[in-house]
Amino acid sequence: MSLEALRSALPDYAKDIRLNLGSLATEPTLTEQQKAGAFIAAALASRNAQVTEALVAEFGPKLSAEALEAAKTSAAIMAMTNIYYRFTHLVANEEYAKLPAKLRMNALAKPGVDKLDFELWSIAVSAVNGCGMCLDSHEKVVRQHGATAETVQAVVRIAAAVHAAAAVLDGEAVLKQPALGLAAE
Repeated sequence: MSLEALRSALPDYAKDIRLNLGSLATEPTLTEQQKAGAFIAAALASRNAQVTEALVAEFGPKLSAEALEAAKTSAAIMAMTNIYYRFTHLVANEEYAKLPAKLRMNALAKPGVDKLDFELWSIAVSAVNGCGMCLDSHEKVVRQHGATAETVQAVVRIAAAVHAAAAVLDGEAVLKQPALGLAAE
């Protein structure tokens, strides 16, 4: 499956998502590596097989083996840290935020690609996973590494469109289940 096939799989009510995926694939604000990694990391975070398959097929070949592994690593490590830090941020008891996480996070120190790119991908995943604390932390790092607000926004726009495509396709799959009585006759 390709990006075009994914876009074609989206129903007409998701036309805006279809158009956004197309325009974001040519986003000029990001390098090719930043863009490809953001699409892949966001797809993995969105947890939809069809979206992940299409976007890895489309953008995987645009990355070196190391960069592809780093994009996948970003999705994996953020899946863990987003939950942990979202908890410490949301729970009323401030004692938890003072405790050490005691979770291995070596991938953050040595991601295997340029730190800026890995941190941008971490922003994409953190946006999908809804961790404000992680978004603040990674946004601060990328800005220190020279990223502009437009660069950060482009990565989040990719995450938003990818997640929306996953949500639409997940919803369509549910609607097609015969048990709901909504399946096409």
